[in-house]
Amino acid sequence: MKLIRRNPNPLIVENLIREGHTPLMARIFAGRGVTSNTDILDQLKQLPDFRLMKNIEIVAAHLADAIQDQQRILIYGDMDCDGATSTTVGIRGLRAMGAICDFFVPRRDTLGYGLSRAGVEAVLDRKPDIILTVDNGISSIDGVRAAHEHNIEVLITDHHEVGDELPECLIVNPNQPGCSFPAPLAGVGVIFYVLLALRAELRQRGMFTQQTQPQLADLLDIVALGTVADMVKLDSVNRLITHAGLQRLRRGKANPGIRALLVAAGKHLETTTVSEFGFIVGPRINAAGRLDDMTVGIRCLLTDDPNEAAALAFQLDQLNRERREIEEEMKSQAIEDLKAVTDQNGYSVVLYSPEFHQGVVGLLASRIKDLHHRPTVAFADGDDGILKGSARSIPGIHLRDAIDLVSKRVPGCIKVFGGHAGAAGLSIYKDRLDDFRITFETVCQSLLSPEDLDAHLYSDGELESVDVSMANAQNIRNRVWGHGFPAPIFDGIFEVQEQKLLQDKHLKLKLKSNHGWVASGIYFNQTKLLPIVTRLAFRMEINNWRGNISLQMIVEKDFPA
Repeated sequence: MKLIRRNPNPLIVENLIREGHTPLMARIFAGRGVTSNTDILDQLKQLPDFRLMKNIEIVAAHLADAIQDQQRILIYGDMDCDGATSTTVGIRGLRAMGAICDFFVPRRDTLGYGLSRAGVEAVLDRKPDIILTVDNGISSIDGVRAAHEHNIEVLITDHHEVGDELPECLIVNPNQPGCSFPAPLAGVGVIFYVLLALRAELRQRGMFTQQTQPQLADLLDIVALGTVADMVKLDSVNRLITHAGLQRLRRGKANPGIRALLVAAGKHLETTTVSEFGFIVGPRINAAGRLDDMTVGIRCLLTDDPNEAAALAFQLDQLNRERREIEEEMKSQAIEDLKAVTDQNGYSVVLYSPEFHQGVVGLLASRIKDLHHRPTVAFADGDDGILKGSARSIPGIHLRDAIDLVSKRVPGCIKVFGGHAGAAGLSIYKDRLDDFRITFETVCQSLLSPEDLDAHLYSDGELESVDVSMANAQNIRNRVWGHGFPAPIFDGIFEVQEQKLLQDKHLKLKLKSNHGWVASGIYFNQTKLLPIVTRLAFRMEINNWRGNISLQMIVEKDFPA
């Protein structure tokens, strides 16, 4: 791994200081492309107009007609956290506007991802007049045809990248051709915007006034959860949405299900951070879709009964513990399998075992990608000679486009696929696994350079004594960080004054910077003692241990001094 320091423009740093930021925060913001306060949205009225979204007003009119005609709307969701939050936001928002609506989420191990012909057959007994997809549908060409054969209208809301052919129905997706919406929303962000458009349409029809209309801002903690969990780029729009959602939690206005999940994990709502959304709440919701039925996660977010929410949160916590055990077993097996690979210089990793759980292959691909810094695809057995896979990528390669190239070079290998630049899902024919592995490696070699295979850790530079303060640590903690807008990491030369192994797996440290300041530190999952003088990349955090609050440096990586 190579340590690279960000090099922000000094003039931009000076401008941000003039606009009211501390020198440290000005340096951090400038290193992430922020040039002025206009790049830092802080009021919901600054969100882009929903009318920038292609087809959104037409879809809103169709939904408004359905509400007025008391037609049945069925939300067809997805089995990850973005899908669960999208379904929840859709149900809560539509019901608040008078809709007759219900939801359906296909199981991963039977119907699989997206609106399919089999999925349509599964919901016919609900007698829907409209199927409204959330976080899926952009590749559901046959599923839409099947719905039309039964005289069911389909409205698609999605955010995944589009293929060569689109379903023949109305689509709201910021990634579709001709859409000028400026932000890369998650699926939950798309349905939230559809609700904004629907509310405006119903208000125009006289069903609401500004005073009596549903308060959709009440849903923003759920929108924020799906946005963070799906790891969409946190541009200024998504940061504003996430900040507004976190503020609801910190002010005691959290969704009962989110509150229960945080409480179950021993977290305090008033200090909830983005990382706790991403690493505590999100995985527990995801665990339902990975191992069981995502309906459990959606019910947890839909209920307004604190007791029911607590019971469902406990169930989700247990599923997440089971998920972690399965994931660890799969990861250990994958690491052993990779040791036997003769070519250690490949540009990709493709994994398969009949022991892999198809609900956990995405997590496995992510972990192996992190370990080896290679585009990684992990497959598990599906039905009828099909392997179901999940893929994760590294900077320098667009994963969906790479899989698209594989599908064109070896026709008949891939049954279906979809996704983004960084993550994708696919199903292939089991007897074509070797064809996929060889072709995917060839494609990766053609798209990646040898330099792309070196992992990089970006630092915001050294901290001087004036920078090391509770105020700066709290300021950093209160901000929204995530994919595309990473949390600050600093580096410097340190004298390791004390080091002690905790629980045989973590190093507890006392560090003295070459700038003179002294602080405690923790280096997780590090058992080897550090040299007396070393360079460390670290995060400045606030440690709250049994009510004692102090600064603590969380070491990310050590480098030779």
